[in-house]
Amino acid sequence: MRGTLFVQIFGVSLALLVWSLVNAADFDQSHAPFDNVLKSYVKDGRVNYTALKAHRQELDRFLDQVAAVSETGFKGWSEKQQIAFLVNAYNAYTLRLILDHYPVKSIKDIGTLFKGPWDQPVVHLFGRTLTLNTVEHKMLGKDYSEPRIHFALVCAAKGCPPLRGQAYVADRLDEQLDDQARQFLADSHENRVDASRRTVYLSPIFKWYGEDFEKKSGGVLRFLKPYWPEKERAISTDRFKIRYTDYDWSLNEQGK
Repeated sequence: MRGTLFVQIFGVSLALLVWSLVNAADFDQSHAPFDNVLKSYVKDGRVNYTALKAHRQELDRFLDQVAAVSETGFKGWSEKQQIAFLVNAYNAYTLRLILDHYPVKSIKDIGTLFKGPWDQPVVHLFGRTLTLNTVEHKMLGKDYSEPRIHFALVCAAKGCPPLRGQAYVADRLDEQLDDQARQFLADSHENRVDASRRTVYLSPIFKWYGEDFEKKSGGVLRFLKPYWPEKERAISTDRFKIRYTDYDWSLNEQGK
């Protein structure tokens, strides 16, 4: 009897394991549905939320695919596949959060005084319901030594790095993250070097996540040097002060 029960339980467990691996193997690593959404509704980092809300089926289809991936299967992917998956999931769930409350002037209008937008249970992943904060801090921030994710995760605010008009994919992840860094540093409203004042003005992102950049390169300015526009890159900022610019929390909406 016990032997039969063991075989039954082992058989079920093995079947679930095989199913989860097959399920993850079937996931489209090109992230095509989300790529189509971004190419259709994002321009210069801004989102056409009105049009996307009216035609959200492809975004929802992508998030259904994300939710169907098992944790076991996910862990069998390469690191770059995992990072691309989680970054795209974060950005896609952020778009859905905005659509579910649109029209709003800012993502910070969503939620309550005690539980803001990033602490809402809106992320369906690995059979659990999580928050955006969990994906960012307890998954991406904890499991990967990759500070460039801060150029890719977009919180639907104008002060964020621009939402990329294409999905992140493993085989071009380094190229995409480097390009995101260059785009963000080229925005003089958020980041700039003032040689006359011996001051580097940076987005508050580099204050909030400064430790991640320091761990990677020994300092924020040292990490950023390769990504500045050519003129700023030629300036030695080793002894420059850092000042932080104001963060614009208004919605990253087209035409606004």
